[in-house]
Amino acid sequence: MARRLEDARILMYSHDTFGLGHLRRCRAIAHALVEDYRGLSILIVSGATIAGAFDYRARVDFVKIPSVIKLRNGEYTSMASHIDLQETLKMRESIIRHTAETFQPDVFIVDKEPMGLKGEVEDTLAYLKAQGATLVLGLREIMDAPHLLDAEWKKNGIMQKIDQYYDSIWVYGPPDFYDPLVGLDVPVSVRRKMDFVGFLQRSVSTSKTSINARNDNYILVTTGGGGDGADLVEDVMNAYEHDASLQQRALVVLGPYMPAAERAKLVQKGAKIPYVEVIEFDNHMEELVAGAVGVVAMGGYNTYCEILSFDKPALIVPRIKPREEQLLRAQRASELGLVDVLLPEQSADPAVMAAALKRLPQRLPPSESGCTLQLDGLNHISQTVGHWLDSRGRHLSIVSAE
Repeated sequence: MARRLEDARILMYSHDTFGLGHLRRCRAIAHALVEDYRGLSILIVSGATIAGAFDYRARVDFVKIPSVIKLRNGEYTSMASHIDLQETLKMRESIIRHTAETFQPDVFIVDKEPMGLKGEVEDTLAYLKAQGATLVLGLREIMDAPHLLDAEWKKNGIMQKIDQYYDSIWVYGPPDFYDPLVGLDVPVSVRRKMDFVGFLQRSVSTSKTSINARNDNYILVTTGGGGDGADLVEDVMNAYEHDASLQQRALVVLGPYMPAAERAKLVQKGAKIPYVEVIEFDNHMEELVAGAVGVVAMGGYNTYCEILSFDKPALIVPRIKPREEQLLRAQRASELGLVDVLLPEQSADPAVMAAALKRLPQRLPPSESGCTLQLDGLNHISQTVGHWLDSRGRHLSIVSAE
């Protein structure tokens, strides 16, 4: 059964400068909400260059803002090389504010960056707060190493601004997995706003639309967006070349943001390995994870949610710079027995990687780890949003499901 709301609107912001994690998380939340509530419309503001490559359910749409790319050293540059970064940021800020003024959302959900990229949503937050909208900050269960996050936030006075603007802070994980603000001086007023909603569970579309779906007991090798994933893919391929007894079929997804030269090199290298198939991108990764006997990944938030949702044995080789988020997640998940982990220097040893790949299909899935998993984030969010909108006069009624 679905519930009907009277013309309710949610605006979501996803800054998207590196990888696909932010947009995919926003899209998962949006799809779950419109499935639960008729009469609800959701608009996602995204800087992802390939935002249009994904499909969106009815009543979910996106507004594309000019793209800014995060470099490996942590700095930013405009996607359009002929346009100055500051000009691009001004355009983004203007589009975000104008979208909010036109759309007039009941709820504004900001993903990960409290004030947006370089502060670009602060003006919109101030405007919507004055309009009476409910303002929500969504945080990954792990943001970064505490000393790095603390320095970044103190430099820009972020904690005080979170307290000033936001009504609620959603943490996309359970409280016993990790606290994203551990090690920071968090005011009691901010702590009161924090709601650990649980991991965001994923599911396969009933239409099963991936053109790359298969059923040959493959392991899936995925690097997310792929911007910094070439080393992991090369390590896997080197393992196959090193050990002729490694005959486990592998499907490698390079990711849309992998640099062209690295992509071409890996496509050529993979074509020479009998048990490896290389594809560049699939906008239905859930289906590929669900069909795999095991997953090799860098361990970004969305991939991790998919590993847990589909209960897949996993080998994680985390990124360790410029952010330590993936490393911290891998270490915590390994402590709980949920995944196997190789550090990048271990992964680079073909013999070590080959042995890990051989073990992977026989590894116990996360559900056998003895760790109680909380995969009810989308349900929790749906209940919370329904309560808010009902209290705003967007009255709820029960109707037959679409």
